[in-house]
Amino acid sequence: MERRRVPAANRRYRQRRFWDALYRQEGAEPREWLGGLSRFLPQLEAELRPGDRILVLGCGNSALSHDLHELGYTDITSIDFSPACIAAMRARYAHCPGMRWAVMDIRALAFPDAAFDVVLEKGTLDVLMVEETDPWDVSPQAAAAMRRVLAEVSRVLRPGGCFISITFAQPHFRKPHYAQEAFGWSLRHAACGDGDAGAFHYFLYVMRKGQPLDAPDLALGRRLHQPPPPPAPPPPPAPPDNDEDYLLAIQL
Repeated sequence: MERRRVPAANRRYRQRRFWDALYRQEGAEPREWLGGLSRFLPQLEAELRPGDRILVLGCGNSALSHDLHELGYTDITSIDFSPACIAAMRARYAHCPGMRWAVMDIRALAFPDAAFDVVLEKGTLDVLMVEETDPWDVSPQAAAAMRRVLAEVSRVLRPGGCFISITFAQPHFRKPHYAQEAFGWSLRHAACGDGDAGAFHYFLYVMRKGQPLDAPDLALGRRLHQPPPPPAPPPPPAPPDNDEDYLLAIQL
């Protein structure tokens, strides 16, 4: 089946020049995708410990890294592939010791193995899916890009460390990507929101390095790599309508 075309507005989110232009215009003035830290702080604090070495993927100009620093999580490295973003953030938070900033591609992390206790992302991995038109049938290119990033995350996590992903992506769409045995982590998730009936919910996924996947999640992950089922054959032609012949044959 031919894939639908993606709107040009979606493609721009994967382009560095779009983000560089945005950050040159906005600087480090905070912009929050999926809301600020207060929206998911209880769930996040349950996973963090003082002294954790934290890596924030695709930090953008979110205040997340700074807000965590203010709460006492002072060993934070934040990366983004936009030089304009990192320059602005480094200048804005130069007064915060322990906060480090680096221009880096999340598909090729320039850190040694087991360098972090926590890897955190908020909406960053969603960018890998912006060119997809059918969340039930993700392209091989997008699946491979997601797998490459997750393999890097797993590599830089220490045994016992955790990867926390905050996203609008619902479990039936995102869990197959996360539930891969090769990454060596367990998987659980929680739905979060403001409690308003009309508000969008988002999801917080926690992957713990060194713990096994549950059997249902393991099966879900394996299905990601299975070829799609063949299309159903067309229905057989309907039998001829013999009602008229029957009526002609009976004696009235």
